[in-house]
Amino acid sequence: MAIVTISHEMGSGGSKIGMALAERLECRYVDQDMIAQAAQRYGCLAERLTQLDETKPSLLERFDAETRHYIMVLQSAVLDVAEADNVVIMGRAGQVLLRGIAHALRVFVRAPLELRVRRVMEDLASRAGETVDFRTTADTVRRCDQQKVGRMRYLFDVDWRDPALYDLVLNTEKLTVPAAVELILSVLRRSELAATEASRQAVRDRALAARVRCALAAHAETRQYRINVEVDQGVVRLESAAALEAAARVARSVPGVTDVQEQPLEVPPIPPFVA
Repeated sequence: MAIVTISHEMGSGGSKIGMALAERLECRYVDQDMIAQAAQRYGCLAERLTQLDETKPSLLERFDAETRHYIMVLQSAVLDVAEADNVVIMGRAGQVLLRGIAHALRVFVRAPLELRVRRVMEDLASRAGETVDFRTTADTVRRCDQQKVGRMRYLFDVDWRDPALYDLVLNTEKLTVPAAVELILSVLRRSELAATEASRQAVRDRALAARVRCALAAHAETRQYRINVEVDQGVVRLESAAALEAAARVARSVPGVTDVQEQPLEVPPIPPFVA
């Protein structure tokens, strides 16, 4: 069984590679459909989830409890499908959320800008019969890249294009879709990518931690506080300077939680003003 995340630049062919890979692996392919499923599962607005999935929040939205809740839902949705295993996940910060998981292969698909622009132009012409000029398309491609850069910087303080975030980087300037799929399959066959009970448990723990964070972000008594959540084999550890008792009650209500440990954080006193 395998978990593959594919992040890709617009026009690089990443989606085609992801779909072809999922077909070869006979596994689930997860892209936009995840948004609708997450909205239904967590009782959220699909339109709002889609907006936050594609762009970073505005300055005012960053201080909004609902925005924080929706971001937690998006992250939990990725880990939910990863927990089910045997899946190809397109984008959605999977390369960060599944960092350190032994049987998760994180792939980045890229290509030179000019080639990507021409591919997007060809795709628009073939699918919708639209004719667009090179400059307009190039602006669209660059804007898409920058939106991804800004969103990942805001959420995780990482550069989305940093090769260190990935296990495999593919340049499709010369690689065809079948060739890229074969390369990914060859890596997946490596013993280093074999799933173990420990790596599966690590995914289960991350998914459970994400569900607890969602519950805390949605609850009236805890949503305004920053509460750190860690999970080890179903045991939840909560760290916060406030609302720990309420947080523990909320955490215990999440299916899969076997126990809750509370760790109060000391708030350093504000030193007196000295003229």
